[in-house]
Amino acid sequence: MPGKNDTEGSESPYLTATLDEQTVARNPFDQFRQWFDEMLASGFKEPHAMNLATVSRTGGVSSRMVLLKGFDEAGFVFFTNYNSSKAQDLLATRTAALCFWWDKLYRQVRISGQVEKIPAADSAEYFRSRPRGSQLGTLASQQSQVIGDYSVLEQSYKQLRQRYQGQEIPCPEHWGGYRIIPDQFEFWQGRPNRLHDRLRYTLSSDREWKLERLSP
Repeated sequence: MPGKNDTEGSESPYLTATLDEQTVARNPFDQFRQWFDEMLASGFKEPHAMNLATVSRTGGVSSRMVLLKGFDEAGFVFFTNYNSSKAQDLLATRTAALCFWWDKLYRQVRISGQVEKIPAADSAEYFRSRPRGSQLGTLASQQSQVIGDYSVLEQSYKQLRQRYQGQEIPCPEHWGGYRIIPDQFEFWQGRPNRLHDRLRYTLSSDREWKLERLSP
């Protein structure tokens, strides 16, 4: 990965950081948790931002930034409109890839795997935890659909705010969470002279994680 600190001899905060297959966690979820906690401690501005890449039914590739809302060994969860472009891709192929870029620590994590919807009850529970304005915004936006101008959104939002004044806002059926179930992780640590560390975990047929070092 190119960057402003690529030049030989330049000073950077990652010059002494390493990624060693002898000391990393044997389970990639544990390694991700360790890096994620270190990233949070570094004061990163948008800690949950991740790039989501999808493939359409016809083979077209798209990517966009979404927010990670939770992760454990079951997978990585984010929320979206089920009628959106990304959701149509996920419906067609059931696969996706994630990429986290944490520049403060010069680290990147790539994750790929299968995708499933989370239970509707879990989506509704998360929806209720969101700020009321975000709930109304979810109802007001027909994500990825063409609209005439911004006033269309504003008018829809105002109408919904009046409609649900003093009432609980229901979680729409067309909105909810997806879980990406990884079968591969790659951890990248920037190092001097472009001799970066790259470690890949691949899930084998017997559900064990195989760890390999890749050339940068």
